[in-house]
Amino acid sequence: MTGTLLNVAAILVGGALGLLFGGRLPERISRTVVAGLGLFVLAFGLYDFLKTQNPLIVLGGLLIGGLLGEWARIEDGLRQLGEMLEARFAGKDKGSGRFVRGFLTASLIFCVGPIAILGSIQDGMTGDYKMLAIKSVLDGFASLAFASTLGVGVLFSAAMVLVYQGGISLLAAQLNAVVTPAMTAEMTAAGGVMLMGIAISSLLEIKPIRVANFLPALVITPLIVALLTLLGIK
Repeated sequence: MTGTLLNVAAILVGGALGLLFGGRLPERISRTVVAGLGLFVLAFGLYDFLKTQNPLIVLGGLLIGGLLGEWARIEDGLRQLGEMLEARFAGKDKGSGRFVRGFLTASLIFCVGPIAILGSIQDGMTGDYKMLAIKSVLDGFASLAFASTLGVGVLFSAAMVLVYQGGISLLAAQLNAVVTPAMTAEMTAAGGVMLMGIAISSLLEIKPIRVANFLPALVITPLIVALLTLLGIK
């Protein structure tokens, strides 16, 4: 839960600064900061991938997970959910309508991304909240930008982050009894590859990648490790 609490604090601080300073942050500074974060996330993803003990397991998990994600259309589903809610509240620029739009927009962006799930699982299972710390920096800057245009509703999205990420972390903590260190290492490595995808696609904007469709790999990869262990294959 430490990472989630850090994330909530970052959203509140970033949102408060956004309300205070409005849109006075030059765009060139924003672009430079996002590029720096993108390079760091790319390097951190590589750092996590290097924890693998068998790269072929990670490859298998990502391929199978990616196929399942494409079949389930996870990325499309998340995008359609966001578009549906945005359309529902679009055009309401005053009073509670603006508040609700700010709340929903920020909540969706902060909660539906792969880092929210990856980081929460890692935090719950191993107590390692470095990934959520990175997300906190990203969300802090995003909250600053959103609050300057969408208002105070953005700050209340911190409550959704607390419930959503905290819930995932608590559920993941219950899996400690069945998840071995080898399973955790390969799952972390798969998550590292997804982090690199996020950096390339969303932050550095080099190439569009449907990263959310790889989320099933977080389940498939440890299952492959368990199966190989059961068969006596290392």
